[in-house]
Amino acid sequence: MSTTARTIPLVNLSDFETGDAATRQAFIKQLGDAFHGIGFVGVTGHGIPKQLIDDFYVAAKKFFALPEEVKRKQEIPGAAGQRGYTAFGKEKAKQSKVADLKEFFQIGQETASMDALDRNPQVEEVPEFMTLGMQLYRAFEEKGNSLLRAIALHLGLPEGYFAEYTKDGVSILRAIHYPPITSEPASAIRAEQHEDINLITLLVGASAGGLQLQNAEGEWQEIVPENDEIVINVGDMLQRLTNNYLKSTTHRVVNPPREEWHKPRLSIPFFLHPRPEMRLDVLESCVTEDNPQHYPPSSAGEYLDERLRQIGLKK
Repeated sequence: MSTTARTIPLVNLSDFETGDAATRQAFIKQLGDAFHGIGFVGVTGHGIPKQLIDDFYVAAKKFFALPEEVKRKQEIPGAAGQRGYTAFGKEKAKQSKVADLKEFFQIGQETASMDALDRNPQVEEVPEFMTLGMQLYRAFEEKGNSLLRAIALHLGLPEGYFAEYTKDGVSILRAIHYPPITSEPASAIRAEQHEDINLITLLVGASAGGLQLQNAEGEWQEIVPENDEIVINVGDMLQRLTNNYLKSTTHRVVNPPREEWHKPRLSIPFFLHPRPEMRLDVLESCVTEDNPQHYPPSSAGEYLDERLRQIGLKK
């Protein structure tokens, strides 16, 4: 056990997936309270095999170790970084002047009806990277949908409310590589403070620390996942839909202490997105006298477009 006090609550997903009515109810309340109070939660009992996660880490390391010109073959023009490889210096937080210190590879949704051009690129040099990546994508998609069922119930919606929109949704599994720091960086930040765009994000423990959230008092707090815990946070789409009742909390990845500069950091978030036509119009039940409507009507697709332009991935 670590000695640091936990900054985010911990819940066990199997309570919801296999528990009796009272256990399920308790889980729904814990999850709802966490998302309303701090916007983050740690989840155990998710059943995603540790071996699959470990194997994908190894494959991702192999991919990022490839020569620059080989990786660049996986850049897809016009995809706004939503599939394939994105090199250093492309993405920045919306309020930031400097690009984040990272490169990444994104794996997108694949459906039976998709033609070859719309599918994910295959990495011939590391064939297992895409095979394992798609397996992990499906596992995250399934568990993310489980969490959204609990959230729907917490919001007084039908349990399947989100499922009709997330089926074949444009979710993304992103492998991020923050390289070793070799000289005094322009910014002390590997990923500048930001909020996520999507409904919820699922993150398996990164290969090194540095993830911090900003609490209601504006203080930065370290998030230290333990064992097989997955860290889940609310994205802006869910915050919009619930009129700020569920919180999309600002977070960042800070550089390690100088003695750990030589260590790269690998991080694997899964951004759960609905299909573009889902409406994000504020739920009537979330508008009250104390909490008037904060957002104009919008679809998930329109909102995603606007945000990709702000962060420099779309021209």
